[in-house]
Amino acid sequence: MIKLSKRLQKIANIIHPNVVVADIGSDHAMLPTYLLQSGKSQQVIAGELNQGPYYAAKKQAASAGLTDKLLVRHGDGLNVIESGEVHTVAISGMGGNLITEILQEGFDKGKLNGVKQLVLQPNVTEYAIRDWLDRHKWFLVEEYILEEDGKVYEILHATVEHPEQLTYEEYRLQLYNSSFLNSSLSATELEPILFKMGPYLIREAAPLLLEKWQQEIEKLNWICSQMTTSEQLEAQHKRKVFVQEKERLEEVLRCLSMDKR
Repeated sequence: MIKLSKRLQKIANIIHPNVVVADIGSDHAMLPTYLLQSGKSQQVIAGELNQGPYYAAKKQAASAGLTDKLLVRHGDGLNVIESGEVHTVAISGMGGNLITEILQEGFDKGKLNGVKQLVLQPNVTEYAIRDWLDRHKWFLVEEYILEEDGKVYEILHATVEHPEQLTYEEYRLQLYNSSFLNSSLSATELEPILFKMGPYLIREAAPLLLEKWQQEIEKLNWICSQMTTSEQLEAQHKRKVFVQEKERLEEVLRCLSMDKR
C-alpha cells in the first residue's frame, strides 16, 4: 500500500468511508490511491489543472491497477465533477484564497450539490476558508494543526449538516462564543481573531498553535517598525491597523498561556 505524508494521512483519516470522493488539485494522486488501496473508498475522482501532474496522476492510477476506480480528470477546480456526483471534496496544498475561489465557483455552478463533506488544507490564509464556510452556512466541525518538514499546516473539516442536528444559529453561538477566553477584548474584537486562529484550535491551545502565532506577532512587529518613519497617511493608517491586530493577538496568546498554566 502506498505510504502518505503525515499531512495527507490526516486528511485520509478524516474522509468519510464508502463514499465517492473528489480530490481537487490531486497532483500525483497519492491520496486517491491510498483511499482505494486501503478500501476506505470505492471510487475517487482526481482533478488536476496542470498537464504535468495530470499525466502523473494517470500514470499513478495505471501503475496501481486502479484505472477503473481512480478517475483522473483534467480541468479547473470543481469543473471536473458533475452536480450530485460526489459526497466528499478534498482540497489541499493551496492558498486559502485560491481554495475559496474554487469553492465559490463550484457553488455558483451547482457543483457542490450533493456534497456532504469538505476536507480543506490551506497552506496560508486559513481565515478566508473559515469566512467562506460561515457565509455559506457550512458547519466547521473539526480543526487540526500539525507540523511536517518544518512547515505548519491546518486542516479544516466541514459538513453540510451538524452531527448533533444543531441549527446554524445554535452552532455558531457555541463555536464563536469567546466567553471561554478571560480577555478584556470585546466579542466584536475577538470574533475576527477566532476566524484567524481557529475556534477549535484556540480552545485546544496546542503549543504548535501558540508558536505559530508568536511568530506572526514577530512579523507584525517587524512590519510596524519598518513603517514608523513613513509620513504618508496611508502608511500611518496601515500601521495603526497592524498594531491593533498585533495587540489583539498578544492579548489572546496571554489568555491561552494563562489557561495552560
